[in-house]
Amino acid sequence: MAGLIEYNCPACGGKIQFDSATQQMKCPYCDSVFDMEALKERDEVLNQPQTEMEWGNKAGQDWVPGETDGMRVYSCNSCGGEIIVDENVGATKCPYCDSPVVMTGQFQGALKPDYVIPFKLDKNAAKAALNKHLQGKKLLPKVFKDQNHIDEIKGIYVPFWLFDADVDADMSFNATKEKHWSDSSFNYTKTEHYLLKRRADLSFRRVPVDGSTQMEDSLMESIEPFDFNEAVPFQSAYLSGFLADKYDVNAEQSIARANQRIKQSAEDVMRESVNGYSSVTTASNNVRIKEGVTKYALYPVWLLNTTWNGEHYYFAMNGQTGKFVGDLPCDKSAYKKGLFAWTAILGAIFTCISLFVLF
Repeated sequence: MAGLIEYNCPACGGKIQFDSATQQMKCPYCDSVFDMEALKERDEVLNQPQTEMEWGNKAGQDWVPGETDGMRVYSCNSCGGEIIVDENVGATKCPYCDSPVVMTGQFQGALKPDYVIPFKLDKNAAKAALNKHLQGKKLLPKVFKDQNHIDEIKGIYVPFWLFDADVDADMSFNATKEKHWSDSSFNYTKTEHYLLKRRADLSFRRVPVDGSTQMEDSLMESIEPFDFNEAVPFQSAYLSGFLADKYDVNAEQSIARANQRIKQSAEDVMRESVNGYSSVTTASNNVRIKEGVTKYALYPVWLLNTTWNGEHYYFAMNGQTGKFVGDLPCDKSAYKKGLFAWTAILGAIFTCISLFVLF
């Protein structure tokens, strides 16, 4: 016995039926009418396989014998972070949780980075960026700038996996156009439904994913971009005077994040090409990576810790471009005053509207 083929209405989701009078598919719930071939093509598009992404190469290099002799590993007993420094660095504090760290021995076991972007901005630039970050914040407690003090400023090289990919992408969108009119008796709305298809060949270069669980992806992405044109082949001499985070997320484990960033970027590019519709939603997204290449690099980041009223606040600055981010305390009384002022303004507006309607 043959199976029953059913189609859902793109407008309301109900089951649509063939209407012999119009020789088209019609929804008995919202009276929308659809062409049979268009519905069939729509289902074929929506049932296509989704994202296909594969990466098969190895990033990083093996260390040359003797190259790591002057490097040491410090381990934090509080958060578990491992920091790589040169042998001249004495006892220090963890740049992530501000706890004391102890030297555990000779550096070993990790891959050698392919590239490094050297620090361009120094500690004084990080201090100046923090002061600038505090300017113009209306909800920042007035005494915060005077009473908080910088506990620690650390220049640290953060491990990043860089993903290159050529992408073949197909996307489809559900879109509508609405037309409104009225006569002496009724208001009318005509809604037209469209299935839009887009295809693009895209190239992504050096999509970064940080390789440290101590660094939140959102924090590192917020200080992007880094200018890779200033990257140089890695030499351990660049670590002198700075810390370097030892990656604990390898390239293979970072693929999911890279795929997510590439897929979202591809969708954003094709979504921007859809204009002139009342509404647009994504129906399907098929992203295929044809060639995936991964490299390993160290990027420069300044981490700052400050204390105020017994609370710790953390900030990060791009050590190349100076882009600065970080959370700040909120003056609750100022927030309440501002909220009350806006409530009063909106109340006055609604009162005026009510008076206008009544009179």
